Amino acid sequence: MSWFKRKDKGIHTPTEAKKDTPKGLWYKSPTGKIVGTEELEKNFYVSPEDGYHVRIGSKEYFEILFDDDFKELNPNLTSKDPLKFKDNKKYTDRLKDAQEKTNLKDAVRTAVGKSKGKDLVIACMDFRFIGGSMGSVVGEKISRAAEYSLKKKIPFMIISKSGGARMMEAALSLMQLAKTSARLGQLADAKIPYISLATDPTTGGTTASFAMLGDINISEPGALIGFAGPRVVRDTTGKELPEGFQTSEFVLEHGFLDFITLRKNLKDKVNQYIDLITNQPLRV
Repeated sequence: MSWFKRKDKGIHTPTEAKKDTPKGLWYKSPTGKIVGTEELEKNFYVSPEDGYHVRIGSKEYFEILFDDDFKELNPNLTSKDPLKFKDNKKYTDRLKDAQEKTNLKDAVRTAVGKSKGKDLVIACMDFRFIGGSMGSVVGEKISRAAEYSLKKKIPFMIISKSGGARMMEAALSLMQLAKTSARLGQLADAKIPYISLATDPTTGGTTASFAMLGDINISEPGALIGFAGPRVVRDTTGKELPEGFQTSEFVLEHGFLDFITLRKNLKDKVNQYIDLITNQPLRV
């Protein structure tokens, strides 16, 4: 008796009945580990199998670090184009495209809110906006946020994630290195804590200025941190680079970082460092 014989060979599904897997349900880490996006979010955007820290932006970092609500500072500042710059695209068009794709005004957001019950000002860069490049608006927003910290005597934190200076603004971009560094110097003089978190990637002018000026300089596992990228260094020197060159672990080993912190511990660690710097009882 032919109980298990198919009457028709093969399985035929009409084209209109086929369904694609919805995009965004799964994430594949660089080591090939696959995790559901819901699980990834619950795990602070860290792949649970291999510990890979996925790149995230200001929205996610604000959710991780602030207790609940926060107030965004200077949210509507946007870049101009005084140089009328054009490469393969007008700078004004590039800005417009980036704003539409990311729903951001520029490559940094600044905010103030409660973190473990105490006020904290955070400036967080977004790599999705023209590679997190530092232009006049980035420098101005960081400077204003630091000034807010100075006036209110609130600890300040910068989360760096940047490819460096924004070439479309030329010298105007380079000026931001000096401007932000000078403002951070004022915080230091006033003995207001400044915590710098260098995330993947932190390179170029960002590294040469505010990213390395923290009272405490910290990072996440596996983050790329350097001035010039590994390929540029290799091509310039003509030498093979050490294993792990410019990873946060390499930078820590050579004395340019104080700590590497898992993202799930970030909020506790940042506030612990602030309490230690200010000689306050440690918050549980």
